[in-house]
Amino acid sequence: MRIRYFAWVRERVGRAEEEVQPTTPIATVADLADWLATRGPGYEAAFADRNRLRVAVNQDQADFTAHIAANDEIAFFPPMTGG
Repeated sequence: MRIRYFAWVRERVGRAEEEVQPTTPIATVADLADWLATRGPGYEAAFADRNRLRVAVNQDQADFTAHIAANDEIAFFPPMTGG
């Protein structure tokens, strides 16, 4: 699974992207976020408030209930505002 992080999410986890192979069953984005939050203080801080996060699965906007597979790309980013 390729995970990409943007803006302050990237700053908290300390990387822009990574390949992961979770050791627990991951069926949804919520499952993935729960697992990522266990990987250290930066991850825990990044995933502490899901209301402050948006997600895309394979470059399509999704939500935390979206089902994911091992070969998917999941991106986490803050809400965007336009002007």
